[in-house]
Amino acid sequence: MNQRYRPITHLGLGGTGLGDMYHATSDEAAHATVDAAWDAGIRYFDTAPHYGTGLSEHRFGQALRRRERGSYTLSTKVGRLLVPDVAGDIAAPFVSSMPFRRVIDFTADGARRAVEDSLQRLALGSIDIVYVHDLSPDAFGDAFEQYFRIAAGPGGAFEGLVRMREEGMIKGWGLGVNTVEPCLRALQQSDPDIFLLAGRYTLMETTPLEALFPRCTERGAGVVLGGPYNSGFLAGGDHYDYQPASQEKYARREHLRRVAARHGVDLPAAALQFGAAHPVVVATIPGASSAHHLRRNAGLMEAPIPAAFWEELVYEGLLPREAPLPG
Repeated sequence: MNQRYRPITHLGLGGTGLGDMYHATSDEAAHATVDAAWDAGIRYFDTAPHYGTGLSEHRFGQALRRRERGSYTLSTKVGRLLVPDVAGDIAAPFVSSMPFRRVIDFTADGARRAVEDSLQRLALGSIDIVYVHDLSPDAFGDAFEQYFRIAAGPGGAFEGLVRMREEGMIKGWGLGVNTVEPCLRALQQSDPDIFLLAGRYTLMETTPLEALFPRCTERGAGVVLGGPYNSGFLAGGDHYDYQPASQEKYARREHLRRVAARHGVDLPAAALQFGAAHPVVVATIPGASSAHHLRRNAGLMEAPIPAAFWEELVYEGLLPREAPLPG
């Protein structure tokens, strides 16, 4: 098996905030966020055309252009092409749009064009990792099966990304999704290097332990954890997976908070550190839309947490016994 590409650092910066998710962010604040990430030692940056219809990519490119290209990892996504549209295309949870609209395209030709377009928006010469974005039932509903057949079939995005990897145009590829099943299917039908899985391996839920993580271990594929706070919920927000949280979720968070309080633990620190403890996890990328949030995330990743806290989470049934624990 070939050595698969891995992000340079285990803590990264997710780009949803730079695409104006939930609220608008100024260009100055976006640049300051990336600079703060750099000063904190972060060298992995993830973005996507979907985030503000190119806004996140544009801002990352501006902020990273003066950095030596080989010194950081950059990932973006394919599956949505952007075509000019003066009216823009605001799509929740993003609150703004550049003058483009999204067009779904999971073909090999579409994937190549998407990568080339992203390079232009970024004004950078290369992209390290490319994820097929949102190829999942939660994003496309009844259309998912059709889109997956296109992506995984002859002339599809999977085939195109393997070819781009062979050409050296990219270093690795996989899926960027919020659900486990498409990742398992991609491992069955193609040769992905890495997955960006958002919100599924957190203090709130641990579904990947059952099948995905063991399969990734067998195949040598890595996992980047997005959404370690479940869309900010574990950091005190009211959204869970981009939707208003249910009472059941609030009850579980309160249980976690009570255990954390008994041990003097900051729950967001535990949320960040928990996922990173699994050996198949190669990076964690919480989003941030300000330098303050970024510096806080970097500090939380290093905060000391007593082993007794993790042991109590297992004892209370809040974590499964088979989950690798930090420390």
